[in-house]
Amino acid sequence: MARDTAQPVSGIATAKFNKRTYRGFGEFFADIFFLTRNIRQIRRVMRGDLIPSAFRERLMLAVTSVYGCGFCSWAHTREALKSGIEKEEIAGLLIGSVDNWPQDEAIAFLYAQHWADSNTCPDPEACRRLEQAYGAEKVQVINLVLRIVRVGNLSGNTWNRFLYRISFGRWGGRNKSSTSSAPET
Repeated sequence: MARDTAQPVSGIATAKFNKRTYRGFGEFFADIFFLTRNIRQIRRVMRGDLIPSAFRERLMLAVTSVYGCGFCSWAHTREALKSGIEKEEIAGLLIGSVDNWPQDEAIAFLYAQHWADSNTCPDPEACRRLEQAYGAEKVQVINLVLRIVRVGNLSGNTWNRFLYRISFGRWGGRNKSSTSSAPET
């Protein structure tokens, strides 16, 4: 019985890696340069001096829910638990739900998701609403937190894409939808 060579043995060969990654070294180095220029502020943010650590971790989980980095999901879930966020809220944050999000931080959560989804180019109206809700100084801190988590997420996804490519799709954390062996109906 001859085997049909046009059909792959499994879905691996046809699945695509579709998580957002760095498009090139220039984009990566621009982010790294930004972080090194702002290292003092980053230290203060990470110590919890500028915003509460729970708020910071919620923002990081909001961005991670858009970028889908498995490494970051694990790390920020751990940090969120340390900062006092409940497991149910974390689970909701990772799927993009605002149900358990504190009301006074909801605008920041939605902005963080929009910021990540628009590749750091949010709508001017979203920026205006964020500044109206939190003030210019806190908006700078929020944007710094978003940039920090972007570097981690895109670096993790870029590494996973590299693994995916060199292994012909066997490694690298494909999306759940691309790994399903069940036929679509």
